[in-house]
Amino acid sequence: MPDAIGPRSVTIPALPEQVRVARTFLAGILGSSHQHLDVALLLATELVTNSLRHSGSAVPGGLVTVTVMAERHAVRVEVTDTSADGVPVLPVADAGEAEGSRGMRLVDALAARWGYQRGGGLATTWFELRQD
Repeated sequence: MPDAIGPRSVTIPALPEQVRVARTFLAGILGSSHQHLDVALLLATELVTNSLRHSGSAVPGGLVTVTVMAERHAVRVEVTDTSADGVPVLPVADAGEAEGSRGMRLVDALAARWGYQRGGGLATTWFELRQD
């Protein structure tokens, strides 16, 4: 892998079967030997799935863009969609919770940093992985 890979993006239809396309794109950018590959794939899957379910892109014809920036020891992944009314939240742990409410807790637990920004009718949720 080169020392740094500048922003590279893919825009996909907001359809469940397109999560695989986002994962394949990310894996192709990072390469099989990148130390953060597995965690980056897991967290990107969570963010893309959230976009498909909860964003303004979750309508016929909706689109989601995945952007990756990487270095040898760090990765930043951004998922941009059409902004909805809500914002990403970290749900409170509950032993009886539904299976579908754990994604943002995974992001919070495994990412070095994460956040979101909104503007211009778009919302971007991002995470960073770094070597400690």
